[in-house]
Amino acid sequence: MTTTTLAVLVPLLPFLGAAAGLLLGRTAPGFVRPLAVLPTLAAAAIAVLVAVRQGGGKAIDASTELTPTGSVPIELALHLDGFAVLVAVLVGLVASCVQIYSTGYLRDDPRYPSYAALVSLFTSAMLLVVYSGDLMVLLVGWEIMGICSYFLVGHYWETPEARAASLKAFLVTKLGDVPFLIGLFALAADAGTFRITGILGSVAAGGIENPTLIALLLLAGVAGKSAQFPLHTWLPDAMAGPTPVSALIHAATMVAAGIYFVARLLPVFAASAAALTVLAVMAAVTLVGSGLAALAQDDIKRVLAYSTIGQLGYMAGALAVGDRGAAVFHLLSHGAFKALLFLAAGVIIHAAGTNSLAAMSRMSGLAKRVPDAYWTMTVALLALAAIPPFAGFFSKEAVLVAAEHAALGESDIAPGAAGWTVLVSGLITALLTAAYATRLWLLTFRGRGAEAPDHGRQPIVMNAVLWALAIPSLAFGLTVGYLDDWFDGHSLTPTVTTAVLGTGVALVGGLITYGTWRAIQYRADAARIPLGAVAAHPEAAPSVVEAEAIAAHVSAYGDIAAAPDPADPGRLLLGPLHRHAAAGFHIDAVYSALFVRPVRAAAQLVSFLDREVVETYVRGSGTGTRWLGTAVRRAQTGNVQTYLSALLAGSVVLAIAAVVLSNVNAGS
Repeated sequence: MTTTTLAVLVPLLPFLGAAAGLLLGRTAPGFVRPLAVLPTLAAAAIAVLVAVRQGGGKAIDASTELTPTGSVPIELALHLDGFAVLVAVLVGLVASCVQIYSTGYLRDDPRYPSYAALVSLFTSAMLLVVYSGDLMVLLVGWEIMGICSYFLVGHYWETPEARAASLKAFLVTKLGDVPFLIGLFALAADAGTFRITGILGSVAAGGIENPTLIALLLLAGVAGKSAQFPLHTWLPDAMAGPTPVSALIHAATMVAAGIYFVARLLPVFAASAAALTVLAVMAAVTLVGSGLAALAQDDIKRVLAYSTIGQLGYMAGALAVGDRGAAVFHLLSHGAFKALLFLAAGVIIHAAGTNSLAAMSRMSGLAKRVPDAYWTMTVALLALAAIPPFAGFFSKEAVLVAAEHAALGESDIAPGAAGWTVLVSGLITALLTAAYATRLWLLTFRGRGAEAPDHGRQPIVMNAVLWALAIPSLAFGLTVGYLDDWFDGHSLTPTVTTAVLGTGVALVGGLITYGTWRAIQYRADAARIPLGAVAAHPEAAPSVVEAEAIAAHVSAYGDIAAAPDPADPGRLLLGPLHRHAAAGFHIDAVYSALFVRPVRAAAQLVSFLDREVVETYVRGSGTGTRWLGTAVRRAQTGNVQTYLSALLAGSVVLAIAAVVLSNVNAGS
């Protein structure tokens, strides 16, 4: 079987599994789990085989015309280069882990069949984006992911948080997709094709007339899909969905799609220094802002959500300095340890009966209750904090090295200002990342107070998945010297300068947080136990516990994000900034004032005009017709004598009128 045929099977198998799962979900429920897991596992295995065959060598292209358009053709095309095949392996690995984990996590969920089918469809859409060689086909996968995220984030639709989060995710990403679609059409119009290879050839030949405008339009869609400032606000709220969905969205699909898209079309963005500068500023604001916000969150999943936003900022920063190899390398590394972090968080939420770090910090012995989650999450947090030799160290250092080269004028693509912007913000974020990672670990596993509840061992499939993801989280970075061929042939090895700086600031951030935590542990007011932020049925299935924990957080603290916990080191470290950071720096409030309220006011005005003006005329015409009908109906008595009398009276009136008119005319 040829490599292209195998590549076609990779997105096709999860799609067929999704279709079969939806069809058989009610009639043959015993087939649902195999149909969810086996096609995804098979797709992952085939993706590995395709990567081995491609071998980081020359890109493999294949296409057939999808439909005649009369102008710019649309082709069903594959483009398999080193980046595509490695990202496909990541998607297959994470999706397989999520499907296996979900068989235990949602084992008693009545909506599991539709959930599993949507996860398979989500996976298929992302694989279509990864392998596609035509932008219109890529757009199909891009939009399918948006629809799937709407349904999956809203899986717990009984809770108002999930309903609001799913709608917000859909609307914010669609807001970015509108200029994104315009940019795609403008790019194809200039290049004369939707084929990625044709577009890159046109860019190299100088055939793109408005590269800055096109790049900025495309960046709007990327900002929405990859949760970059200013369209990042949907991602923390999307934590209202099931934890496996969070792992899939954050690690391998949806948010990774925007970064991957820019990496694919980097020459388009590199044709405009202004676009790269905008991307660098966007990445810098995202990096620092998300780090500060993560340090103030109380919901363990919201901490990880802001962490994802920041790590995506690193990838965007690498692209802004013209190094797509470093960006994709960090995408792969981040995918492994972020999936592990979310899935371990799901185990912890079930064991603790809460998603609140403040509540967990009042529990002792939680690490002993969930030893698998404890050890694997420790590995993942070390990778997140970029501590050597974990995977995150090597990939984050690759980003900082690329920024350093651009800052020192050693890059032919990016302006020096973009390099300095990414480098400085990257180092600041390295400190913040280590700080919030340390805070999360301390509050979760080093709590003091009542013994953590014992619900027994977690399902073996959930723990097995954690250890499977711990391997690449620990060891993937060590392959950095063997992956050059897949990453445009240039080395991703860290330099001494950035390694010392990056690791140094990370250690400083971790140590300061630990010292702060130790200092406030013995305060008298720190012994106060937050009330209410525990699931009503902590012994229930993991998915039920999570849904109840999300609902309990707002009722307990009056806020979905923060908790009034005096024992929180983040509160002391941030000082007066804590309140603003916990609220995401009030960006949602700004959007509400600038856009939501004016739109609602305009809608109310239109409703008033429609009701009081337009409908008045409509009702008036109906009322006039009804009155006329009433008047005419009174003349229709059905009495022949009345009709004859009226006819005689009318004839007399007409005769008199005729006589009068004739006399008047004769006199004149």
